[in-house]
Amino acid sequence: MEITQEKIDLIAKLIRSNRKFQNNEDLFDDFLNETCQRSTSILESIDNPSMLEAYLRKVVTTSIINVLKDSGRLRRTKAGYMTTTEIPLETVAPAPELTPSPTQAPSSLIDLSIVKIGYEDLEISIDPEENAIHNEIIDFVADTIERVNEENPNERYMDIFILRYDKGLTQKEIAGELGISQSEVSKRIYSLIQKVKSVLNEQ
Repeated sequence: MEITQEKIDLIAKLIRSNRKFQNNEDLFDDFLNETCQRSTSILESIDNPSMLEAYLRKVVTTSIINVLKDSGRLRRTKAGYMTTTEIPLETVAPAPELTPSPTQAPSSLIDLSIVKIGYEDLEISIDPEENAIHNEIIDFVADTIERVNEENPNERYMDIFILRYDKGLTQKEIAGELGISQSEVSKRIYSLIQKVKSVLNEQ
């Protein structure tokens, strides 16, 4: 399914406003592609602009983190994700004394100039209501897909959804996994989106 230019522009705006986009501008196309791939499933199902933006904001953050990890620019530490140019504070050996003794040269103290603290990696929720809306959307869509899958077990909607939007397989790859034609995969994805949209419109 094609994503409208209006939604692509919204995704692009959210990517550029994300804190992790700074100093990673060269990966913009990768961020955009990853976000579009992850959000296609329900983009057409959400008509409320604020709900759509709340959903996309979270998808953008997840997509940027994944691309940065894959490109080797982000690593996981005890404190969370950190850029590979940063030095975790816990790996810097503490100085035995903060003030040099008369016989101790100042140069023997720890050099704190090498320590970089990255505040941009802190995920601070600015709008709790927006987070609540996002979680409500995700839960509702997940429940809806599960219900649609149970009502149509032979269509294998849940398998298709997981393979396409969680594991990132192409329609051709999904067809090979499930033993059906690529056109059938496309038809079922479209059918699933329409069913989810129909349920959303009833709310």
